[in-house]
Amino acid sequence: MTIAFLNNEFVPLEEARISPMDRGFLFGDGIYEVIPSYGGRLIGLDLHLARLENGLSEIGIDIPWSGAELTNMFQELMDKNGNGNLGIYLQITRGVTMKRNHAFPANTTPTLFAYTFAIPAPVTGDPEKVTHWTVTTRQDLRWQRCHIKSTSLLGNVLHMMEGVSDGGGEILLFDANNQLTEAAACNVFVVHSNEVKTPPLDQHKLAGVTRDMALHILRTHSSLSVHEMQITKDEVLAADEVWLSSSTKELEPVVSIDGKPVGDGKPGPIWAQAQSLFHLHRFDHFE
Repeated sequence: MTIAFLNNEFVPLEEARISPMDRGFLFGDGIYEVIPSYGGRLIGLDLHLARLENGLSEIGIDIPWSGAELTNMFQELMDKNGNGNLGIYLQITRGVTMKRNHAFPANTTPTLFAYTFAIPAPVTGDPEKVTHWTVTTRQDLRWQRCHIKSTSLLGNVLHMMEGVSDGGGEILLFDANNQLTEAAACNVFVVHSNEVKTPPLDQHKLAGVTRDMALHILRTHSSLSVHEMQITKDEVLAADEVWLSSSTKELEPVVSIDGKPVGDGKPGPIWAQAQSLFHLHRFDHFE
């Protein structure tokens, strides 16, 4: 039985109840985070909390919980759910109002919901054990504030389903100028001639915690040349390696794009080096 946390109370997940007048339900008016943990140890917690704070500030939600209080809640939630390999889903909405109105209501109490779910054990860089991703490509048709980790994910969902309908598991998105933005649920890395590249952050891309950690780890612990730069679709299709990054995937290789192999169609040596370093340093402290 999964134990969840809802508005200052631990409850069985199946007993958690939220009002249909909650603005998270009515408008997708909220922010979320997904934080991985292994054996009770949280990954990238400071970065997740900082992004949560930034997102709440962007949409004007003030919460009564401090970072330390949230951390204590996460720890108790993990304890109650066995402290295995767990992802923590945290969602904070603007709360309940008894009148449906697009404008923000005054003096609502935010709703806080969190629960855990099982995630795979981390991969050390073994190409035989990692997921091999097949993806397709589309123009990015989501909204213009993708840097906010909003619960309003319909644009991402529709793009993800395009990838699934194409027979893949993800999709690479490009803006109107054919510049890479991200995937439906991941950031993207590209390798050319041993150079690791990822698009620079702006309002079209989410500041992924795993992306941030990977950049820091590679710049600190490897001799690889690492760049944040614009990447065209032609450059993606001609890449030696392409990776997806997210909190629950860490770094995973793309082996096919639009039915054509990436490189030799297998996880590449730079990915193996990068994921091995990520595995080694994932518990480092990140500010």
